[in-house]
Amino acid sequence: MRAFSLFSAEQAQQIRYVLCDIDDTITTEGKLTAAAYAAMWKLHDSGIQVIPVTGRPAGWCDMIVRQWPVRAVVGENGAFVYYFEDKHLKSFLHPAVSGGDVREKLQAVTKACLEGVPGCRPARDQFARIYDVAIDFNEDPPYLGFEAAEKIKAICESMGAVAKVSSIHVNTWFGDYNKVSMTRLFFETVLGVTEEEMKRSVVFFGDSPNDEPMFAYFPQSVAVANIQPFVDKLQHLPAYRTQLCSGEGFADAVEYLLSLRSRDR
Repeated sequence: MRAFSLFSAEQAQQIRYVLCDIDDTITTEGKLTAAAYAAMWKLHDSGIQVIPVTGRPAGWCDMIVRQWPVRAVVGENGAFVYYFEDKHLKSFLHPAVSGGDVREKLQAVTKACLEGVPGCRPARDQFARIYDVAIDFNEDPPYLGFEAAEKIKAICESMGAVAKVSSIHVNTWFGDYNKVSMTRLFFETVLGVTEEEMKRSVVFFGDSPNDEPMFAYFPQSVAVANIQPFVDKLQHLPAYRTQLCSGEGFADAVEYLLSLRSRDR
């Protein structure tokens, strides 16, 4: 990982989209700071489209796409995208999302996790989810640590589910999709952006193992500094790292990106 200060003015001029995880990437200790929210507005006002790519639930994503300065939001780790078109809210569902029996299967996975890892629990935002289950190990107390998260992940995978570890939850679902596959599908199908153009015009910000598919796919991927505890767990590291952590790191990087874009004007 190189310092984001090595990101070039030539690269910055080509950026049209900023994709970002939410928890511990643009939030800090669970809060969306004024600086991080202002950074999204600065991107918006500069003509750069912001698209959060998150494990957070459908209910949250509906609010985010309505109230934040974003072009769209990819939710539940790639199950869907919510976006506006002609002032109408639209949804785009990944074709690999599992069918009607998925809730029973997810209930069985949840039961196994709760029995296998004492202290873990369904995330408080579970009521707002449609396609996945989030098992909380680090958002609300008791804080169980990442060893517990790995155990939860292993239980989910042993039952045939996909599982990804974030900084706060283990998200688990049935279906061959993730953040990258949904992002690619949305860009191609809805935005009409080719893969080559997408890789050139996107910078992605993340912080944890569930962002690894995005780190691997996007050449201009960036981790906020709090990625450090996960570095040894990742096979694919981001290209760049910010100097500061969480929302402060995101806001600082946005300021630098916009300053690079203004140099030749």
